[in-house]
Amino acid sequence: MSKAGAKLKSMRKLVEKITHTTKLKTNIPAGMAMAGPPLGPMLGQRAINIGNFCKDFNEKTKDMKEGVPLPCRISVNSDRTYDLQIHTPPATFFIKQAAGIQRGAMSPGKEISGKITIKHLYEIAVIKMQDPPNALLTLEQMVNMLVGIARTCGVQIVRDLDPNEYKEFLAERKVTVELQRLELQEKREAKMLRTG
Repeated sequence: MSKAGAKLKSMRKLVEKITHTTKLKTNIPAGMAMAGPPLGPMLGQRAINIGNFCKDFNEKTKDMKEGVPLPCRISVNSDRTYDLQIHTPPATFFIKQAAGIQRGAMSPGKEISGKITIKHLYEIAVIKMQDPPNALLTLEQMVNMLVGIARTCGVQIVRDLDPNEYKEFLAERKVTVELQRLELQEKREAKMLRTG
């Protein structure tokens, strides 16, 4: 057999190994997968049995706190089966939980929405390193990435946190958040009046 023939044969083997799958990336609340929008239509477009998927997902996440957003990677095979990979909650979720806040700053860099300690940061880094996309990162790289995420949320990283002082800070912050919410609502209503 000639070199070209042998090369062609090995290339055929490579071509046969290719699998055509479609991938879906989405966040699904733990234990709350339902057939309705937005999840139902996404799965329906890929010909996945929505009822079975929801049952499977809810079963896999039954031990987690209900409603926690979980990034999912779903690979759909040509025979309508799927591979479901569930990651840990997003870093922003953990940072906001550690800071005890519901939402981040509207203008990061100009306002502080919350505070977390360095210990919190390292604990979150250890959890986030379990996700396959972060598997090759060192702890230092993961922590640096989390520092950037905390900054975009307006969360300040401190060495020590006095519980009483922080309680006062959160009370003041609650007033600020409420004022921002009212301001946003007024802008929305003014826009509705202009377009209506």
